[in-house]
Amino acid sequence: MTNRQLAFIGLGNMGGGMAGRLVESGYALTVYNRTASKAAGLVSAGAKLADAPERAAAGHDIVMLSLSDEKAVEEILFGRVVPVLAPGTVIVDTSTVSPGYAREAAVRLADKGLRRVEACVVGNPLQARKGQLRVYVSGDPADLYDARPILEAIGSEVTHVGAPGNAAAMKLILNLLLGAQVASLAESVGYGVAAGLDRDQLIGAIAGSGFSSMVMRFRADLMLKRSYEPAFFRSELMEKDIRIAQEAAAALGASLPVLDVVRERYAAVLAAGDGDKDASVLVEYQPQ
Repeated sequence: MTNRQLAFIGLGNMGGGMAGRLVESGYALTVYNRTASKAAGLVSAGAKLADAPERAAAGHDIVMLSLSDEKAVEEILFGRVVPVLAPGTVIVDTSTVSPGYAREAAVRLADKGLRRVEACVVGNPLQARKGQLRVYVSGDPADLYDARPILEAIGSEVTHVGAPGNAAAMKLILNLLLGAQVASLAESVGYGVAAGLDRDQLIGAIAGSGFSSMVMRFRADLMLKRSYEPAFFRSELMEKDIRIAQEAAAALGASLPVLDVVRERYAAVLAAGDGDKDASVLVEYQPQ
């Protein structure tokens, strides 16, 4: 157990799970979330709630972030938190951003005497709560050393993958595979139902086949139950991750034609107002 002080900003599905795990592991957390009600369980467990991100971060030597996108990181971290941090503070950023932005953020923070640990987490909120995430880390190994106990509390595996931006690229690649699998599953189910197969029997057959995976079985179960809320991975975030991966790949001269189509499918989900639902809701949107 530890009584080390830690600020945690961003209590969405993944952030809330990680924060809960850290409190359970003995960390004294000061937390902030735009929707304060999401912190109720953590406060009951002993965390302190701040009414602004800068007040959560002030006075802490480690600040952990779990924010939705680059715009949120820019606004919260650079706009409000950085000015109150002491030189040498370690910022553990689990937000999914582009590799280019990750590299830029590391330089901007270093210029202010701050240290950024790029910690991209792979898993779902249930795994976050149980400390079973896979954590891919980029940055200075010395900074990772200071953050490692925290990362080992939330993850069953912590892997250093090199320079800033590399962990972001790894996370995006894994999310691309997730998006492609969910899209192919959704289309297969759509075709099967159109061909006259029983929907539930078909989904069960796919999930139990040698063509399945842990990810596909998990999403197949959500499709079977038509259980898309609360989301384990919001469709809006899936579309965002595919988009920033496309942009990063294009900058390197790499093409992602399969994922171009997948992104269009998720854009349709967003346009219909279901961006907050789990990515598996794609099965309800069959292409015409």
